[in-house]
Amino acid sequence: MADNNKSKMSRRRFIKNSSYVAGGAIGGGLLGTLITANVSDNSQTASTDSSGGGEGQTNFNKALMYFTRQENFNILSAATERIFPEDENGPGAIGLGVPYFIDHQLAGGYGHNEREYMQGPFFEGSDFQGYQTKLKRHQVFDLGIQAIERESQKDHNASFTDLEPEQQDQILQKFQDGDVDLKGVTPTTFFELLRSATLEGAYSDPLYGGNGNMDGWRMKEYPGSYMSYNEELDSEEFIEKEPRPLRAHISS
Repeated sequence: MADNNKSKMSRRRFIKNSSYVAGGAIGGGLLGTLITANVSDNSQTASTDSSGGGEGQTNFNKALMYFTRQENFNILSAATERIFPEDENGPGAIGLGVPYFIDHQLAGGYGHNEREYMQGPFFEGSDFQGYQTKLKRHQVFDLGIQAIERESQKDHNASFTDLEPEQQDQILQKFQDGDVDLKGVTPTTFFELLRSATLEGAYSDPLYGGNGNMDGWRMKEYPGSYMSYNEELDSEEFIEKEPRPLRAHISS
């Protein structure tokens, strides 16, 4: 949420130097996410577009698995877009499908902390000690999204999705600075989870719902999931390769 006037690093350079590597999903393995995903009867109908595959194919990644209220999903979408906005370098979080990536992860093992010890006793920790709450991640996101809307109504008497980008930034800045009251979790913890999930969704393999059309990889000039680079190892020149998703190996 840094002020653009104070930042000397362009978004293009940030993307180039970002330590968030592509290919890994925050929720663990693909099978774990698919098996534990709780797809309710209220899931959205899958859309037909080319962001997740060939032109005209049904994109099942654009079907909600966790959120049952469209308003909450829209607030999440708007918040991720401010963290990773569209600009001249490429699409933002919404264009990359990041909100769907987060939705799918919250429905699976990541959202339910299935690989972590979550029994008491619980003690209050600092923001420097990592995840310090008895709440599961899907609960943290639920509380955080509700709080975003509450702060928006309090400060601007309007929904977060209707605010100007600068006003949305101000709301999110309050969470980053810890200036919002949340029960059971610090606002900073929620913001860091939201920020991390947004970046991971932008650079994950498209199989997990984000990185639509592999545009996140294209902005980083990342080649994706090739099995080997034996033929390129001896080259002294930079080699550009068309990004390759995991789905290419599954279907081949």
